[in-house]
Amino acid sequence: MLNRRRFLNVGCASIGATAALKASSAIADDWPQWRGPTRSGVWQEAGVATHLPPGQLPIRWSVSIGSGYSGPVVSNGRVLVTDKQETSERVLCFSESDGKLLWNHEYPCRYTISYPAGPRASITVDENVAFALGAMGDLHAIDTSTGNVVWHRDLNADYKIAMPIWGISASPLVYQDIVVAHIGGADGASVLGLDRDSGKERWRALDDRAQYSAPILIRQANQDVMVLWTGDSIVGLDPSTGKMHWQIPFRPSKMPIGVSTPVVEGDQLFITSFYDGSVMIRVPSESLTAEKLWHVRGKDEKNTEALQSIIATPIFRNGYIYGVDSYGQLRCLDAKDGRRVWEDTTATPQERWSTIHFVQHGDDTWMLNELGELIIAKLTPDGFKEVSRSKLIEPTLPQLSRRKGRGVCWSHPAFANRHVFARSDEQLLSADCSA
Repeated sequence: MLNRRRFLNVGCASIGATAALKASSAIADDWPQWRGPTRSGVWQEAGVATHLPPGQLPIRWSVSIGSGYSGPVVSNGRVLVTDKQETSERVLCFSESDGKLLWNHEYPCRYTISYPAGPRASITVDENVAFALGAMGDLHAIDTSTGNVVWHRDLNADYKIAMPIWGISASPLVYQDIVVAHIGGADGASVLGLDRDSGKERWRALDDRAQYSAPILIRQANQDVMVLWTGDSIVGLDPSTGKMHWQIPFRPSKMPIGVSTPVVEGDQLFITSFYDGSVMIRVPSESLTAEKLWHVRGKDEKNTEALQSIIATPIFRNGYIYGVDSYGQLRCLDAKDGRRVWEDTTATPQERWSTIHFVQHGDDTWMLNELGELIIAKLTPDGFKEVSRSKLIEPTLPQLSRRKGRGVCWSHPAFANRHVFARSDEQLLSADCSA
């Protein structure tokens, strides 16, 4: 069983990828939450392939599920994901080894949001409890062994959420005995700290609008600091109390639209916004402060030298940032000033909102593009070097039907136990990635 406090201490130290690379193999084998064990997008297992076969990557198992944007998570031999039925949402749990359905929890949920293809937020598994946050604000704590509901909160009803146009999307963060949910509630409840075991409110913070970006943990002044990109600012909060340590205003020119997660290297924190460009913030390790270093944006989201992502979370590595821009351009930026170093247009289609999910494994970057292609590449300041590419999963239409009838694959994959786990609006699958 995963020790919760040990897991969280690893997460708190993840100001960049270094701590994640030093985490124990027992922790890293699973992928229990958004972007992996420490939310850093780092996959550290040994014995992983360095090349992919041409054509279709052999599938270990595949099961039918409903639509949804939420990526799967893997913990203690189980794969968990959420989906949407006609008038309900579901939390599903499958066997990691063969895809057998172990349990499911279904509850009524009526959508009033745009792009109603299903839940957005990945589940967070802490020890033997799964915390699943639905698109309309239903938060469930479920025993992963039995599928029994430990507690449930209708956060929309309880906190009068100013519902974002695309629904609640930020994956819950578990810190010690608190579950953090970013919802955009009224009366200072933009972000909530709830008791892990009961769901009761422990603290609330901010009057900011909700954003779609998930919170992360960093370390400052020998303290754990939760970094959250809201609909109006970038803030550093005490995850135990909700107390604000620092705040950088970042009010969008049009609307809150950020999906990507803040990424860090050393004392630098990077954020990319579809309409409003790239921002670099210094978050010094010695003090509970922050300062904006630079902000680069273009004439608009299409005519820009910056990195103006919407869905994809970039890679921040060795002083350079690698990400996919608003129309599918894979770009490298110099972290010193945001200057573009290079651009490539072969990794994903050149379409509005075209995306890639990046996961770093040693010097290899694993990339799942919106065509459902899995790519191993080398990303360096010298350029994009594709090593190999395989088909993993077919894109589907409910998430976005604009792509000339082919749809997209926009859900983040999980990498665990030398396998990749991916979902579409029709299936959840597992494929072997071992050497």
